[in-house]
Amino acid sequence: MIAYLECLVPETDAEPTPPDGGKGDRPALPDSLGIHGTSLDSCPAIAVRDFGGMASARPLALVCPYGSDDVAHTVRAAASSAHLTVAARGNGHSINGQAMAHMGLVIDMRCLDPGLFKVIPGGPPDGDLPSVVVSGGALWEEVLVRCLEHGLAPQSYTDYLRLTVGGTLSNAGVSGQAFRHGPQTSNVAEMEVVTGTGEVLVCSEKENSELFFGTLGGLGQFGIITKARILLQPAPDMVRWIRLVYTRFAQFARDAERLIDLPDGGGGSFDYVEGFVFVHGDDPVNGWPTVPFVPDQEFDLTRLPHTAGPVLYCLELALHYRTGDRPCVVDSVVKRLLGGLSYVEGLEFHTDVGYSEFLMRVSHAEQQARASGTWDGPHPWLNLFVSKKSIGDFDRTVFNGILRKGIGGPMLVYPLLRSRWDGRTSVVLPDSDEIFYIVALLRFNQPYPLGPPVEALIAQNHEIIDVCEKNGLDYKLYLPHYESEDEWRRHFGSRGWARFIDRKRRFDPMAILAPGQKIFSRRPW
Repeated sequence: MIAYLECLVPETDAEPTPPDGGKGDRPALPDSLGIHGTSLDSCPAIAVRDFGGMASARPLALVCPYGSDDVAHTVRAAASSAHLTVAARGNGHSINGQAMAHMGLVIDMRCLDPGLFKVIPGGPPDGDLPSVVVSGGALWEEVLVRCLEHGLAPQSYTDYLRLTVGGTLSNAGVSGQAFRHGPQTSNVAEMEVVTGTGEVLVCSEKENSELFFGTLGGLGQFGIITKARILLQPAPDMVRWIRLVYTRFAQFARDAERLIDLPDGGGGSFDYVEGFVFVHGDDPVNGWPTVPFVPDQEFDLTRLPHTAGPVLYCLELALHYRTGDRPCVVDSVVKRLLGGLSYVEGLEFHTDVGYSEFLMRVSHAEQQARASGTWDGPHPWLNLFVSKKSIGDFDRTVFNGILRKGIGGPMLVYPLLRSRWDGRTSVVLPDSDEIFYIVALLRFNQPYPLGPPVEALIAQNHEIIDVCEKNGLDYKLYLPHYESEDEWRRHFGSRGWARFIDRKRRFDPMAILAPGQKIFSRRPW
């Protein structure tokens, strides 16, 4: 058996109607495909839904591959049919069904080479950084834990680490380290990729470079990442974690931009810079209580001026250090870096935590969300890149307007540097400025009727996009979701779209891969 098919998904009323209108028997995999599966009475929910909870698609089968050859065989089998498609599913954290394949084949990448972990030392003679080869289906959390055993760690992360390596590299992978090291797509040296023609190719900047850069940020359109060699750095032991409160966005943005422009490393700058917007109120989910690290840290309201608006801003920083470093030295570095910043005096918070605890900080939020029921509710998240020239207008119209009462979850906003991103990848950024901002609206709401109807939240997302369009803001969707080719064409721009089309023709000419992105339709032979 080349690849075990975990289930053939039965029809349910909540899922899309099959091509025959539901009147005939459920389609089966033809024997001629050379793939054999087992039909079960029920199917794991991973085959049908994702974290977003707003899309549902019934695949023909869920494939559990053991290695790259199994993935390639599955793609070639789909290519031998007239209409089958293939979607690679990591840990299921897409929002709008991007990892689904209606009546196609869904590959469970978590099955792939789970034991693969090979550290490659750096250093002389070429001075390369150390690196590690891992499966495309490995979680970043797993990669981190095993790297720490060697005193090493990846350079760039996402905030949430229970995402797969292949999944984030197919988008970008952004967190507070990206201002220094770039996104995760800028921190991979080599990949093994299965193309839409079923070829297994090793690619890098020097070998099969068009496939390498196309696949990075390519939304799964050109290949399935089965292995990746990730760049590493020596791991610190501890983190000084800091939060600073601001009442004015202009001051918040000026300080954040100043900090990301400081010289790298050696105590010359912080190692992590993020920020978020919170409501000027006592709401435990949206307001003041979200800023202090522990309950005994007081948010002193008397420190806020009477002119403070409906929302406030928090700059979140981290400085790495080792357990052998004297506390007075760490204090001195922090004091120097904070000197001259315009945060509200008396509303600064800090704590010292282990490096792995800091990187896995969202796991604590996940536990709370699971306990409250919001983890299992719908997640109509919206992520954007907004240029420096437009971020002030975005703050005025969106944060202080549409979202002034909060969203039931984090509203992240922090600056990034374009020079840390490689323009040869498929990632799309705003048109202008070296500095641009990521905005992440991460809603955690109770399912209706305990929470707002998901339709209202989706409508609010559309309102935000409409405001951006009407005001001529320079922005691009991150983790984009569109319904038409015209929308995708506008997203990429004329030159970017031409390059994207060319790469699709070269590496997936029948448009077999990632149908859930809704960019291309499956082509027959």
